[in-house]
Amino acid sequence: VEVGTGTGDSARWLLAGMAPSGLLTSIDLDPTAQRIAREALAADGVPRSRTRFITGLADQVLPRLAEGAYDLMFVDAAPSGYPMYLEVGSRLLRPGGAIVFAGTNPPETADRHDSRAAALRELTQAIRADEGLVPVALPVGDGLLAVARSI
Repeated sequence: VEVGTGTGDSARWLLAGMAPSGLLTSIDLDPTAQRIAREALAADGVPRSRTRFITGLADQVLPRLAEGAYDLMFVDAAPSGYPMYLEVGSRLLRPGGAIVFAGTNPPETADRHDSRAAALRELTQAIRADEGLVPVALPVGDGLLAVARSI
């Protein structure tokens, strides 16, 4: 499952790494972005049966998805929602599944009251508090944080 469809670039990479029978569920509030992503994937020859686009707020859509049914959740959205995505996403994962958060490098100029920095601190604290999670920070681009659910 992908939170934040964007123009379909991340969907393209996720689908390339999935089994041919895999299905990518992509959630975004912007129907125009999802249309652009659909068109881009179709132009790449990706069958429509490999994707499911859901337009809506992720915090309302994710709780309705099947628990324990996903291997990976990729989150590229506003960091203020990351702690909630961790909580909800953890329930969606199969044992051994992972959540990957994009844009997790702390802002260089942030003060203690910066909302993005505060959300990233809250996310880090929640991960540390759950012994069933194994985090790996990847210092690429704006930062990636992969969190695996232990088996």
